[in-house]
Amino acid sequence: MSEPVTACVYGAPPAALAAWPVGAQQVSPLVPGAQPLEALVPASLTAAVVAAPPGTLERRYALALTLRALKPGGVLTALAPKEKGGSRLRKELEAFGCKVEEQGRQHQRICHTIRPEAPLGLEAAIAAGGPQRGETHGLWTQPGVFSWDRDDAGSQLLIAALPALSGQGADLGCGIGVLARAVLASPKVARLHLVDLDRRAVEAARRNVEDPRAVFDWADVRSGPALAGLDFVVMNPPFHDSGVEDKALGQAFIRRAHQMLRAGGTLWLVANRHLPYEAVLGEQFARVTPKGEGRGFKIYEART
Repeated sequence: MSEPVTACVYGAPPAALAAWPVGAQQVSPLVPGAQPLEALVPASLTAAVVAAPPGTLERRYALALTLRALKPGGVLTALAPKEKGGSRLRKELEAFGCKVEEQGRQHQRICHTIRPEAPLGLEAAIAAGGPQRGETHGLWTQPGVFSWDRDDAGSQLLIAALPALSGQGADLGCGIGVLARAVLASPKVARLHLVDLDRRAVEAARRNVEDPRAVFDWADVRSGPALAGLDFVVMNPPFHDSGVEDKALGQAFIRRAHQMLRAGGTLWLVANRHLPYEAVLGEQFARVTPKGEGRGFKIYEART
């Protein structure tokens, strides 16, 4: 029989700045397989460490859920880079009724607090940062997910360029399912795997893509899932890792797409114009064809 969870950690707080509680369970939506923070039993934890995310609604949501999961008197350490929400952490915790001790180290703000008997405003913060219908596109979404509150111009450009696809395919970095909905408009598509690192995006995509041909994978594209023999791949790959631009991330997506495709398979890619993907496309694919550009984006069709 497994031991009950008594502590949690959200994200990857530097161990040198915040000691992880012994036996802490990972609850970040960006760690495939982690326990959902939302599923933690209220007032069940004795300690938590939170690497607070940069977005205000997303950050307050994570803090509120963590405070809800802590027992009165439970210890919370929350930290973030000063320029990415850290400068607001103390006031946000105080607004929940917490007494906060704050320190600064290595360009981070580190806040220590104890969960009060009756925190303030938790449910409002949880509602504001939770799953919701987007006002712009009307789809299910959530703060913190890529392009959560607006139509992404790159994805829309790719949708306009896509032919009617057929066979088995994948949408790598699927987000909330915008591209997938367009791909599945073709009756010739037999199956589409939607893959994303963000559990919240995958859960939103499940609600937005109600199609029996869709298969959902909460996974890091760089290491899984083990797909092969696909007829096509579509993607608008990410190029930020932990908030820092990382050109190698999109390049890794391109290599994984090549591994997943059958001989003669096709990759459809949209990317920001400044990103250097042409070389890796040329290395991996037999034929690479520009298919348009606009609004700072470029589109390629690449065939194995």
